[in-house]
Amino acid sequence: MTTALLTDRYELTMIDAALGSGRADRECVFEVFGRKLPGERRFGVVAGTGRLLDAVRDFRFGTRELEWIAEQKIVSDATLARLADYRFTGTIEGYREGEVYVPHSPLLAVRGSFFEAVVLETLVLSVLNYDSAVATAAARMVLAASGRPLAEMGSRRANENAAIAAARAAYIAGFSATSNLEAGRRWGVPTMGTAAHSFTLLHDSEEEAFRAQVEALGPGTTLLVDTYDVHQGVETAVHVAGTELGAVRLDSGDLPSLVGEVRQQLDALGATRTRITVTNDLDEHTIAALRGTPVDSFGVGTAVVTGSGAPAAGFVYKLVAHRGDGVDGAPGEWIPVAKTSAGKVSRGGAKRGERLVIDGVAAAEHVVIDDDRDGFPDDARAPLPAGATVRPLTTRLMTDGEPEPHWLGPEGVLAAREHCAAAVAELPRDALRLTRGEPVIPTLVL
Repeated sequence: MTTALLTDRYELTMIDAALGSGRADRECVFEVFGRKLPGERRFGVVAGTGRLLDAVRDFRFGTRELEWIAEQKIVSDATLARLADYRFTGTIEGYREGEVYVPHSPLLAVRGSFFEAVVLETLVLSVLNYDSAVATAAARMVLAASGRPLAEMGSRRANENAAIAAARAAYIAGFSATSNLEAGRRWGVPTMGTAAHSFTLLHDSEEEAFRAQVEALGPGTTLLVDTYDVHQGVETAVHVAGTELGAVRLDSGDLPSLVGEVRQQLDALGATRTRITVTNDLDEHTIAALRGTPVDSFGVGTAVVTGSGAPAAGFVYKLVAHRGDGVDGAPGEWIPVAKTSAGKVSRGGAKRGERLVIDGVAAAEHVVIDDDRDGFPDDARAPLPAGATVRPLTTRLMTDGEPEPHWLGPEGVLAAREHCAAAVAELPRDALRLTRGEPVIPTLVL
């Protein structure tokens, strides 16, 4: 399926006008960054990169798309002819998926002609803004859970495609599983799920329902015990499944006190190894409030798929440099360009990111401006302090329009998950704070 119409109309009208002015083929660098973190959080997590690379590769204007654009009279016939041959042949560099970011991190650099690169703006932002918002919220929930597993179960609170993307992003950020089967098939995310209240209500008694589930899934299953009376449900569950019952799930009630009561009841019944999982509209704050209880795992729905109150990361896609006019047909020098309007100032020039790490702890984000305006040269700087290293953040993601294969598919998701865990572990302890505040590390422009 082509992704070419997952864009805004003005991307095409800009191309049309640029072809008329003779500037459409001018070589450009577009950059993705955020001026602030969503929800005044301490750090963000990049997600969606692997999905985006697939989408850019599939960005083509087929016959049906071109016919519709022609019917709508969006662009001229000459521009339609150019669109028919569209294929992104440029380069994309940026932060790898799963990386931590802060304000003004140069997350993505798209290099190509204006014609090729500007039309990708909407697609780039729609993928990265949503997926990174979900991953950022999910990473906070993982920290709040203090090592206890979390399952993503928010498919019914998002549209069908966003649900798949959310499950993928949450897994990258450290969730253990998802309820969404397509996320499992497409991206290799482990899936989980047993039964809802309707299954219990279908049967003539709670005991009959539990027996049917145990017969189908075995005593290691998770039984939902709060359809009627919780304590009676727990007693029935152990009676049916035995003391080897895998887990009970609580989806209502005063969870902080109820979890403790259920733990005591399970232990008294001899089900000392039966786990307790809780759901019920959890977010990072309610998860943190349950850390002192004997809960074993969490299921999160609405909060994670909506970015826990910040459903978009706030990224922008800005032209930061273009080639000047050369002499006798030679390429011109790179010219930095930037917005200067109040509240939306951007910094011109191609950039790369790196992280200053002192004694294994992230200390600052370095944004290195390309002074030569051509490539990413080595730069002169003061000697690093004792125990300090610099970790490069910018890497190659796509070359000549072809994604680097190791960022794609389930293997790319797993690599992003592993990298996210390492990047978050590198942050200072202030990253654990759930209150609004300043980014956990400063951004320094070099």
